[in-house]
Amino acid sequence: MPAPQPWNDRYRDNNLPWDTGLPSTELQAAIQRYRLAPCRALDIGCGTGSNTLWLAEQGFTATGFDLAPLAIERAEQRAHDAGSSATFAVVDIVTAPLAGGPFDFFFDRGCYHIVRRDAPDQYAPAVARLLVPGAHGLILAGNAKEPSSGPPVVTEEEIRSELGGEFEILELHEFRFDESPQNPERPLGWSCWVIKR
Repeated sequence: MPAPQPWNDRYRDNNLPWDTGLPSTELQAAIQRYRLAPCRALDIGCGTGSNTLWLAEQGFTATGFDLAPLAIERAEQRAHDAGSSATFAVVDIVTAPLAGGPFDFFFDRGCYHIVRRDAPDQYAPAVARLLVPGAHGLILAGNAKEPSSGPPVVTEEEIRSELGGEFEILELHEFRFDESPQNPERPLGWSCWVIKR
């Protein structure tokens, strides 16, 4: 499992190539494409809260979890400054209690492809236990079809194998991660829309 300190160090040093400061365009498109109505939503690995705050703006009861206390501190400050109803907690998703849940929807922009490196069999059960039956989710992960200096990568076969026990994969397609100030390359990724079995 990833340890909190290295992640906290990255926030302290502002070494955040994944942080665009804006909500994910893939998340926004998926919410519209699948016509997901506001519900209890969990943002896994929320970082500084851009996606959690956007979900709250759309009427979702939005909660963000992150392993790094400094990320959560920044997310809470952003929520306070914006007058947002979004809530945040320092949580290791693999060992998380049912904090704030169960949830009807989850979004993961990069937690899965980190957790799976050390514990490929633990991510899906850990997330599933935080969800109601029939909950939907959107997972964005690095794509092994394109070598890059971007996020850790995963193959289509690994996604289907590692997630398939807990989730039915309704759609899996390639996309490009949003550009960030530290990562203008827009790495290739997987967008995986799932429903809890």
